[in-house]
Amino acid sequence: SAVVFPKKIATEQQSLMLVKRLLAVAVSCITYLRGIFPESAYGTRYMDDVCVKILREDKNCPGSTQLVKWMLGCYDALQKKYLRQIVLAVYTQQEDPQTVTECYHFKFKYTHSGPLLDFGSEDKKSESTITCADTKKASILLIRKIYVLMQNLSPLPSDVCLTMKLLYYDEVTPPDYQPPGFKEAKYGGMMFNDEPMYLNVGEVPTPFHMLKLKITTEKQRMENVDKSILKQAETAEPLQVCGVSGGDPEEESQDMDEDPVLDNEVEDKNHVNISEAQ
Repeated sequence: SAVVFPKKIATEQQSLMLVKRLLAVAVSCITYLRGIFPESAYGTRYMDDVCVKILREDKNCPGSTQLVKWMLGCYDALQKKYLRQIVLAVYTQQEDPQTVTECYHFKFKYTHSGPLLDFGSEDKKSESTITCADTKKASILLIRKIYVLMQNLSPLPSDVCLTMKLLYYDEVTPPDYQPPGFKEAKYGGMMFNDEPMYLNVGEVPTPFHMLKLKITTEKQRMENVDKSILKQAETAEPLQVCGVSGGDPEEESQDMDEDPVLDNEVEDKNHVNISEAQ
């Protein structure tokens, strides 16, 4: 009934387990608070004193069962230290999964001794000083931020579809690798119909992993969000998003470490191995 924080994170396996649980909680909270699946698709758990909803396989909701399977594919890539980024995107036209209305970027880093789950803060701690208390505090803060943001964004359209793309560290990932439930992506880029807005949600470090979460949503959905929440967006680096009106790709290019999944020109040349599931 509880998402338990370990007393210490002394091994890579303990760190990996925590990152998997945190990813499950984050994806579950996002889909729950955005109204993507019905109540029956979730169980209730407690993370410290925070009540969270956890996605589960529900025979009456094939979509939730599918997403649980995608998550197991993500775990496979995470365990092998191939996974660089998960992009969970929401789209509205079934025949056009490349035009999205909202997306969530989970970025992963691995230290010399293990992996990192990185959510977006600028003040980086050195790996040697990360304590279990730091990790626990950052994890709870991240989930609280997800709750606050999700409850302040205006609702998604009633009928939406999900797609998930995985990007890899190509230098270590076998070119033919596909985790269970995924296939090679035919097209890596995505674009928004309306003007997008970017939010850094947070970052969770462990001695072995770093996890970061960023959100991109249509600006109109942010109109009712309290200004104190919005100020996080001001410091967020813009993700590389293709707007419908286009623009000069040269002017929009950024550091390759940022989010090339949303910039098909950069992505196509530098990330040959992208998986997708819809």
